[in-house]
Amino acid sequence: MALIVQKYGGTSVGTVDRIQAVAQRVRRTVEAGNTVVVVVSAMGKTTDGLVKLANEISTNPSRREMDMLLSTGEQVSIALLSMALQESGQPAISLTGAQVGIVTEAEHTRARILRIETDRLKRHLNQGEVVVVAGFQGISSTNDLEITTLGRGGSDTSAVALATALKADFCEIYTDVPGILTTDPRLVPDAQLMTEITSDEMLELASLGAKVLHPRAVEIARNFGVPLVVRSSWSDEPGTWVISSTPQPRSLEGLELTRAVDGVEFDTDQAKVSLLRVPDRPGVAARLFGEIASQDLDVDLIIQSIHEGNSNDIAFTVTKDSLNRAEAVASAIIPALCGGMPVSPDGAEVMVEQKIAKVAIAGAGMIGRPGVAAQMFATLAEAGINIQMISTSEVKVSCVIAQDDCDRAIAALCEVFDVEQSALHTQLPEATANHNSDLPHIPTPPPLVRGVALDLKQARLAIRHIPDRPGMAAQVFQLLASHNISVDMIIQSQRCRVLNGVTTRDIAFTVAQMDAEAARAALEAVALDLGFSEIVVDSAIAKVSIVGSGMVHQPGVAARMFEALANQQINIQMIATSEIKISCLVAEEDGVRALQTIHTAFGLSGSHKVQVPA
Repeated sequence: MALIVQKYGGTSVGTVDRIQAVAQRVRRTVEAGNTVVVVVSAMGKTTDGLVKLANEISTNPSRREMDMLLSTGEQVSIALLSMALQESGQPAISLTGAQVGIVTEAEHTRARILRIETDRLKRHLNQGEVVVVAGFQGISSTNDLEITTLGRGGSDTSAVALATALKADFCEIYTDVPGILTTDPRLVPDAQLMTEITSDEMLELASLGAKVLHPRAVEIARNFGVPLVVRSSWSDEPGTWVISSTPQPRSLEGLELTRAVDGVEFDTDQAKVSLLRVPDRPGVAARLFGEIASQDLDVDLIIQSIHEGNSNDIAFTVTKDSLNRAEAVASAIIPALCGGMPVSPDGAEVMVEQKIAKVAIAGAGMIGRPGVAAQMFATLAEAGINIQMISTSEVKVSCVIAQDDCDRAIAALCEVFDVEQSALHTQLPEATANHNSDLPHIPTPPPLVRGVALDLKQARLAIRHIPDRPGMAAQVFQLLASHNISVDMIIQSQRCRVLNGVTTRDIAFTVAQMDAEAARAALEAVALDLGFSEIVVDSAIAKVSIVGSGMVHQPGVAARMFEALANQQINIQMIATSEIKISCLVAEEDGVRALQTIHTAFGLSGSHKVQVPA
């Protein structure tokens, strides 16, 4: 017998017929000898309809009253599903988030779960009842007992949190697709179903816009080792398992208020190669990293900054014993890269730096929390440490610094983020500690690339000529965090210029399109104080990314991605990498084509087309 938490989304309970079909699935699960908790969303487009009603009454409705209104949608679906179960002969009871004991912060419309008081829930389960829980909602820990909602993806979050509190064998997320696909099937019809994916890979994909699972739900599963499976409501297909490593023991108190950073990582076996003023045209990155891969050189960080006129800079890191070969390849290829293409009067050049180290902060808790990167930058600045390179992903921020500063950087970051020890490298996922025989094991080795994602809703901001001294990045990103603006990709240019006697660099970063003008206004207000010259905004961009734990220590993955784009004459505007993700910015008009060609380049396409309901 297993204890299973099942979650059904709005489309799965969108009509009476669908509710009855869900009831039959739940009943079959119970008849197989399992104990079941069911979490449901509001029916179909109910939440959208309630939001529309509120907007007809008020242009700025209070967040408290929105919680009061929107929480009613789930109460309809839990009552109807409980009735359907009872009619089928299965004892069941419906409970709101408050009744089931989901206690949250007193933050309306975006509360995080503090704890779950499971006494009543367990009592009903021990009586043989299926407990049907309203997802997306809870009750505040204050004396006022305010109804709260968890924000977008809240029902996923409710389900995984309940599975955590109950120590469930696994959590099933039922949706309108058969599982997690290699990319969006609406853009790539031959996207294929994955049988499994690691929670770290899923965090990256979910944060990149894959809508099957919300990052907060994946974060809880990862932190507490809850096995997840995503399945179709309309079939008995096995779906996709999301597997987490065996976690360190954690308290269930403050369940969703985990610290933003799990660890401080470092690597002193790093050297940097920079190619300055290379032509800004399709194929340059492909040619460079193709040659690097042909020499079997493993590249760690890669960044490409925004263009200057008709040229830009590319920098990458390798192990110290690879530096001579990497420098030789870069120097040899410069004439080919620049052949027939005018560049800066200063000419292209290769620069190397051996005495560097990489420090990084990592943690799923930094998703959706503006200011974590800024806190890292500020910590380094307070220690008098200058940042030479920045590269980011959804769950990691990496900085290249001088090797002599590494020990001070580690100590300062560990203290600020309350991390007791640092790790040299991220570990590949292990099999989950749950020994349920239904759970798959992560294959060895995992595929190079699990999935490809496209984000068309970002804008890029470039700050030109910002003084190159400790603390500047910290001030910029602390300012944005104070305006609740989350930053995604961050790139610091390698090229330095002297402007009015001051050495400067450029910093470029991406934000959600809806935050672009607010970010510009906030930065323009401090431009004179911080000493930079201008801010350039570009909303006509697309970010295309590949994610896969199998790319760690595998030369040539980036080269294959860049070559696929070059073959389609798609120019790369920016590059940022982490251990398991490579992201490129391209022109918005090239976004879908970039996604499709990369998906094909890594052999992720198949013959079976997945049907996705409208």
